[in-house]
Amino acid sequence: MEAQQTVEAATRETHAIFGVVVKCILLVVGDAFDADDIAPETVFSRDLELESIEFIALAEAIQNRYHNVNFAHWFSGKTLGEIAGLTVGDLVQFIHSCRS
Repeated sequence: MEAQQTVEAATRETHAIFGVVVKCILLVVGDAFDADDIAPETVFSRDLELESIEFIALAEAIQNRYHNVNFAHWFSGKTLGEIAGLTVGDLVQFIHSCRS
């Protein structure tokens, strides 16, 4: 019973983080997309066509909400190909791991 409650709490937190990330994305991209266009499998570079400067703005918006998220450290362990293939879900999982 306790394990299931832990899983349910983690799922709720992941959904909440996803909602915050979507709001931050919409702040950065403006009217180009709406919330229905963004899913966990959405790729930042391909689907949202985020430029590096826009991703920096997104990172700043997220860090304003989640102060313990260290994007520089996260990116330092990734190849250019991995960064280009990052999804919204990857970002949500990273933020979730920082909060654990």
